Amino acid sequence: MKIEIGAYEAKTKLPELLRQVQAGKRFTITNRGKAIADLVPSEGQTAKDPAAAIERLLHDPAAREKAAAQGRQLAALDTEAIALAVLGWPNGG
Repeated sequence: MKIEIGAYEAKTKLPELLRQVQAGKRFTITNRGKAIADLVPSEGQTAKDPAAAIERLLHDPAAREKAAAQGRQLAALDTEAIALAVLGWPNGG
């Protein structure tokens, strides 16, 4: 799921947005309510970050479709189980 953010706010909060993008979040930058650009993780970055890849599969239908088109089988994903298995949450890893 992409979060919409205005161009001015994106400019003033760019360092924070980049940290969030690195963690797997996606943003749509708007100008006067019209979508202008998407701020998304680099494919090279997310390929190395399993948590970001899982986040994409959970919230991005296009990522699920791409994985399915590549022949990957996707089971129903349970967010808590994934967090426990991949991130070691809530025990801090």
